[in-house]
Amino acid sequence: MKIYTKKGDEGKTGLIGGTRVSKNDLKINAYGTVDELNAFVGMLRDSIGNTKYTSQLIEIQDRLFTAGSLLAVSDSGSSMKIPMIEKNDIVELEEWIDEMDTKLPEMKSFVLPGGHQTVSYCHITRTICRRAERCIVTLSEHTVVDPIILAYFNRLSDYLFTLGRSMAQELNIKETPWNPKL
Repeated sequence: MKIYTKKGDEGKTGLIGGTRVSKNDLKINAYGTVDELNAFVGMLRDSIGNTKYTSQLIEIQDRLFTAGSLLAVSDSGSSMKIPMIEKNDIVELEEWIDEMDTKLPEMKSFVLPGGHQTVSYCHITRTICRRAERCIVTLSEHTVVDPIILAYFNRLSDYLFTLGRSMAQELNIKETPWNPKL
């Protein structure tokens, strides 16, 4: 199978189910941003030396491929079997968040992203997750999107924020609180 098909040379691409749409279609923007997020999760995974978090990020990448596939299905449907995002996927994120949170100091203010490259990668990945979530919300205003997908991305951004704090602690990096100049 060749990597190039030349079918997209005029700005159109195919959805799962065969429908051809503009490469700027809301579905393409949504699953394209999920794809970008998945690439950044991979970069984050490569920068973390903690095997537990690496394993969690691999699981998240699998779920992101699933979400992207679900978002890429044509409105007319498809006969292709696609895995689903399940409530248990969200519960798993919550369990990981809660486990990390028990070891973290209480937050008394917002924290500035940064302090170490890995912590920064967590925050960059979190903001891309929020953008993906916004793209999915926009898509959901025009077509049916399973609400569990939105819930997953909302919780995933919480996970990535907590992972950033956890990595700061593991790397012995002092979090910088945001002190607004009033």
